[in-house]
Amino acid sequence: MTKLLDKIVDVKPDEMRALWLGFVFNFVVLGGYYVIRPIRDEIGAANGLENLSWMFTAVLVTMLVANGLFSAIVARMSRRKFIPLAYRFFIANLVIFYLLMRTLGPGQQAWVGRAFYVWVSVFNLFVVTVFWAFMTDVFNTDQGKRLFGFISVGGSLGGILGGTITASLVRQIGTANLLFVSAAMLEAGVWCVRFFPAFDGHPERSRGTLLRNVHIKPRDPSAPLRFARDDSRSEAEKPIGGGFWAGITHVARSPYLLGICAFMLFHAITSTLVYFQQADITAHQFTDRAARTAFFARLDQSVNILTIVVQIFLTGRLLKWLGVGITLAMLPLISMIGFASMGLVPILGLLAVFQTLRRAGNYAVSRPAREVLFTVLRREDKYKAKSFVDTFVYRAGDQIGAWSYPLLAWLGLGLTGISFVAVPLAGLWCVIALWLGRKQIALARERTVHESPA
Repeated sequence: MTKLLDKIVDVKPDEMRALWLGFVFNFVVLGGYYVIRPIRDEIGAANGLENLSWMFTAVLVTMLVANGLFSAIVARMSRRKFIPLAYRFFIANLVIFYLLMRTLGPGQQAWVGRAFYVWVSVFNLFVVTVFWAFMTDVFNTDQGKRLFGFISVGGSLGGILGGTITASLVRQIGTANLLFVSAAMLEAGVWCVRFFPAFDGHPERSRGTLLRNVHIKPRDPSAPLRFARDDSRSEAEKPIGGGFWAGITHVARSPYLLGICAFMLFHAITSTLVYFQQADITAHQFTDRAARTAFFARLDQSVNILTIVVQIFLTGRLLKWLGVGITLAMLPLISMIGFASMGLVPILGLLAVFQTLRRAGNYAVSRPAREVLFTVLRREDKYKAKSFVDTFVYRAGDQIGAWSYPLLAWLGLGLTGISFVAVPLAGLWCVIALWLGRKQIALARERTVHESPA
């Protein structure tokens, strides 16, 4: 197993425990989400495009409120407290939705479904964002390039398991009972945080070590490890602090963070356009709701199988060989080709291939590269600014795409015309990715100089 792992990921012995815990953590978080993702997609398709746009608006408003609450919690609690609190809050929500689905009559179930759609759209970004914020806080830039690809494999395996569970059991046990499966996987994620090794708060100065109570002389990077008793909380385990709206204000003052916002906006807008195309085509292609849910689950399975193959054999190597910028630009390039193809042949089969390649490219390549962008930020921005970018900014892009699609359809463009409109958007998105790659290298060098011994 050790020899096989050495061929897949460049991991040092003192990073092994944190690597595997990150792997398992990502596995259960993505697994729990993918159990309920097909349920959300089926609700979206069943409600029609006219209601889907309004549900996206509700998601955006809910996301803004949730960001403020999250920032307030982060400012006052250590990460070992607020991360379990966040996940258990979502577990409690799943229990509430289960009770509503079981007790309310058919007349109210449509509104329960819409509320569940909005909730899942907030839930999926927050649970993933909190996970990756923790990872970027734990690992430095070099470790991120080496380890994030393998940690992402855990998420892909979890996604495969989650989609398989839903596709296999949705007819036998029903939609509501699947919520408990998701809740159990989220609880497992809470325990991953509890077992994660402690850190001194400065992984760069301690050469990336992840052992409890390990200290290295700050002015001698080659000094041997010394074990010492330390009964006080490390700096990394203290509350993040900062203001209620710090995530927003820090983004507004930083060209680098604004660039990440622009990258996220274009990603979200183009993703929403594809999603609406998917909802439009499948609404006419399938008449049975269970069959449509099973189709979405099988699509998720295909995405995750391709994702895991790329993550194992390519992700780490691409980040090492090509750098962050070019790796980030690969997803916009796939999108340009996919939209151009959909403009020529707008059919379900091609859309499924496009969605599979695009989503696999996002999870396997773009997501790990995007997380490396945050490793050069200070700790407060890794949680607050990152949360704002990954949740509110992403959903703002969703909102733009959600209202642009029916507007373009009203103008008479249809699937073909909308696809060709998205091609230049993907091109601009590619340019932003390359700029961010150059900026990340510059900031990483500045940080290295700043933290090096005098």
